[in-house]
Amino acid sequence: MIVNPQSFNYRLIIGSLIVAVAILTVYSFTSYKSIVAHQQFIEQEKKLVESELSQIITRYDDVSISNDLISSQLEDAKRDTKLALDSLRMLRSDLSVISKFKAQLFNLKLKNKALFKTIDSLDEVNQDLEQEKLLAYNELKKQKRENFSLIKENKNLEKSLEKGALLTANSFKAKGYEKFFGAKRSSNKAKRVQSIEVCFTLAENALTEAGEKEIYVQILNPKNNVVADKGAINFGNSSLIYSAKELINYDNKVKEVCLDIDADIDEQPLVNGTYYISIFHKDRKLGSTEVKLK
Repeated sequence: MIVNPQSFNYRLIIGSLIVAVAILTVYSFTSYKSIVAHQQFIEQEKKLVESELSQIITRYDDVSISNDLISSQLEDAKRDTKLALDSLRMLRSDLSVISKFKAQLFNLKLKNKALFKTIDSLDEVNQDLEQEKLLAYNELKKQKRENFSLIKENKNLEKSLEKGALLTANSFKAKGYEKFFGAKRSSNKAKRVQSIEVCFTLAENALTEAGEKEIYVQILNPKNNVVADKGAINFGNSSLIYSAKELINYDNKVKEVCLDIDADIDEQPLVNGTYYISIFHKDRKLGSTEVKLK
């Protein structure tokens, strides 16, 4: 068999080219897959860095602190993190860029660790302060309740003392008298009686303020008219029509008091019936008695 050398050379060249193309194709495909995988890796790394930066910003937003210095540091860190995130999103992704931002992320984490440790310490201090504040508030409420109770007790005591210090009287008696040759003798005959003697006893009381006491006597006849009307005296919104007024020097000891009250000429002779006698210290009634005239 005769082989044409020229044809053989062509075939050899073509075969070599085919092999070369095949090798180049395989290499190109392998390189393409490597590039795609590399790009996917970079994109994934970029997303991870973006996610961590976003989480840091969210944590900043969740923190509320009243300390001005720490709050300022927190705002600065938040601003730096947002700037890094915005820059990362705008720049074209490659390995050098990702490496740069990962380094920034690492530094931010270190700063945040120290910053949030300080914040946690402040939170613990604030919690302790709040607990102390709550205890102090509860103690204050308790003290207020006790003070209110003491004030109430003091008011009750003051009222009791005021009541206990009031002037009191007892043993009220009244008797009719007629005048006979300059002397007087007791009588229950209305047509003969010209005066009514009223006697009572001021009780001993160390709490009562000593000094002059205004004593008023009011005598009402059976027709409910005032006997020996001396006029009226006002005590605030009330008034008293009285038959006699006496200033008595009270020295906190038992004191016997008797007042002789003459009926007016135009009231004589007195009418038959029961005469009601009331004794007052200023506008407060100390007691009463009565006398019957026939």
